[in-house]
Amino acid sequence: MVPRLRPAAAGPNKWRTPDDANRGAGLIGPNAILQLLPVLERAGGQPLRDQVMAAAGVFAPPSDEGMMPEGPAARMHQALRAIEPEMAPSLAWAAGERTARYIMARRIPKPAQLLLRVLPAALAGPVLSKAIAQHAWTFAGSGEFAVTGPLVFEIRDNPIVRGEVSETPLCHWHAAVFETLFRSLVDPRLRCVEESCCATGAPACRFVLNRG
Repeated sequence: MVPRLRPAAAGPNKWRTPDDANRGAGLIGPNAILQLLPVLERAGGQPLRDQVMAAAGVFAPPSDEGMMPEGPAARMHQALRAIEPEMAPSLAWAAGERTARYIMARRIPKPAQLLLRVLPAALAGPVLSKAIAQHAWTFAGSGEFAVTGPLVFEIRDNPIVRGEVSETPLCHWHAAVFETLFRSLVDPRLRCVEESCCATGAPACRFVLNRG
């Protein structure tokens, strides 16, 4: 049985700008921004949060109901990497951990979590992977998400790094979401590594979970 994640409530979306609409922007879960904001405040106070938001063209937090266009979320993460390149990996990771905890608190029913925790890891892992794939739009937006192996995920054309160029992988937020979910629900020894990234020229951002 695949645990059914509770969908985000539908509702009017005030975040779609004409530019986003013209580009046919995909939708993403608002936690891509909402869980980053308190991390920014903790690291640099309101000035850092406001600086990153202004650089991204984001002037108010999104609603936590429904979905939002991926453009503002991508710009927030990209602005963080431009403004604080040294701190960006750890801050994005912390936001990813918060996002995973939100998902467990609000989106994965408690009976499903209990089932995953009592199943052997060899069974629980594929079950959780399938549930994540069925709800991939919450963190992959218009990117193409696929489960390509035992505890291996890929996002092609990942919108959070779209257009960026880097010598090293940049998707710390995604990796933290996957690692926190799987460590909490499947096996606390699991670690997630982004082995390749669209920003480095790879065809997909590739995340692999292994026992550390």
